[in-house]
Amino acid sequence: MLRRNIDVFEECKNKALLKFVIMLGELNCVKEMFLLELLEGEKEFILEQVSEILKNNRTERENLVPLLQKVQGVLGYLPEPAIEKIAKTIDIPAVDVFGLATFYNQLRLNPPGKYQIKVCMGTACHMIGGQIILESFERRLDIVEGETTPDRKCSLERVACVGCCAIAPVVVVNEFIEGSLTPTRVDGILLQFDGDDQEEEAGEQEQEQESEGGQDS
Repeated sequence: MLRRNIDVFEECKNKALLKFVIMLGELNCVKEMFLLELLEGEKEFILEQVSEILKNNRTERENLVPLLQKVQGVLGYLPEPAIEKIAKTIDIPAVDVFGLATFYNQLRLNPPGKYQIKVCMGTACHMIGGQIILESFERRLDIVEGETTPDRKCSLERVACVGCCAIAPVVVVNEFIEGSLTPTRVDGILLQFDGDDQEEEAGEQEQEQESEGGQDS
């Protein structure tokens, strides 16, 4: 039965199935499916920050949600070491903390990307093609809503109405609003990311060259 449910998850990949897997207690499956590898030195930083938060706040089970909110406020998301540290401190199974984190939409298990893509799913956007736009980003980025690309360049999520119904469907990228979206425009947005990255890299190289030139003189 469990194997069948995991196979269905691989086919559908959505948050509802994640909750079902967590309900079954399959924590290892959750980790494999959703959690990105940590960067070098990141685990130590995470544990240091979480320890500080736990030291300055109540660590009873009824205070779990505020603790998770504070950790996400500092780290931007809820990484595995943070969840396990909190679970151990409160003395509850880590799978319970994962389950709670998936219940609340504002809590996230993956880090926000450099480019945070938020697809509006308010009534107007949904009716005029918001789901098509979301699926277009999913196909182009090879991730699903709620995930972050392995290079942490892009994260994708759905949000409630952003108040721009007149230009639906709408996407918010790092607080910049893109309206009247089409699948073709999705490609354009992603190409723009590449262009911005190249400009940023060129600027950094120029600064390095100027710095080296100043030292030589």
